[in-house]
Amino acid sequence: MRILGIETSCDETGVAIYDDQAGLLANLLYSQVDLHAEYGGVVPELASRDHIRKTVPMVMEALKLADSEPDDIDGIAYTAGPGLVGALMVGATVARSLAFAWQVPAVAVHHMEGHLLAPMLEDDAPEYPFVALLVSGGHTQLLATQGLGHYEMLGESVDDAAGEAFDKTAKLLGLGYPGGPEVARLAVNGDPTRFNFPRPMTDRPGLDFSFSGLKTFTLNTAQKLPQPLSEQDKSDIARAFEDAVVDTLTIKCRRALQQTALDKLVIAGGVSANVRLRESLDKMAAKLNGKVYYPQLRLCTDNGAMIAYAGCQRLKMGESAPLAVEVRPRWPMETLNLD
Repeated sequence: MRILGIETSCDETGVAIYDDQAGLLANLLYSQVDLHAEYGGVVPELASRDHIRKTVPMVMEALKLADSEPDDIDGIAYTAGPGLVGALMVGATVARSLAFAWQVPAVAVHHMEGHLLAPMLEDDAPEYPFVALLVSGGHTQLLATQGLGHYEMLGESVDDAAGEAFDKTAKLLGLGYPGGPEVARLAVNGDPTRFNFPRPMTDRPGLDFSFSGLKTFTLNTAQKLPQPLSEQDKSDIARAFEDAVVDTLTIKCRRALQQTALDKLVIAGGVSANVRLRESLDKMAAKLNGKVYYPQLRLCTDNGAMIAYAGCQRLKMGESAPLAVEVRPRWPMETLNLD
């Protein structure tokens, strides 16, 4: 089965072609970072317009790279949510139109399920069951995953997600967008002993997350220092913030593994590219005789490959989307569960 995948949920246009026998045949990604950088965050209207310009040409290019014709495509998968409604509508409309023209089924894919399944594209793919930590711009979630469409929510962010906190911290430090890589870059030269930031919600039972208070603590710390902040001040704050996020995520993942008695942890989403987080989770899992699975770095951020793969699995189960285009800016993971 050969599937075309289209991802347009936010500020990256991703188009890929996945074959369940030959693997990933094409994977194209266009980032709108430069477009939104001057605004310090994503401008929804600009994002939608750029997806309109890029999506169809990228589909044509992906077909060439995969040495494929429309007749070779068995189905089309597209991100239907969660995400920015205008951006989602672009990908969904293109996908449904192509599916109608090519007379193949289309399937609506949940963005976070795409992230969850991204490690399945690796040679060393995890086997079910496992605990999944999903850390993207707007989501921080822990799930017990028994199989495709069998997800139990163990904990999630009750306010700011980890990725949002990274972006907001970067903004208050005067760094560029997106914030995660900028904070991590600055933290390399930071003194880990200068500041001690809180590890939110780790002093109580449970697996939910809260990073809003940590963001405020970071702001207050910065405001107490002589202004303007020196480069070393910024580096030390970035290091303290990153350490707090990494420790918090690690503590919660350890609890989740112990609570579920599972020994495999999957981590996916943009924040999963953070080097210090990967090192911390690897050490934690090793102490529990477990193992952590990641997607390769190019598949950590939003991409069409994960959507094509997830769509392929759903299409194999007989799912398909109706002709009418419907997107879901909010879409709880629990609604994906199969009977």
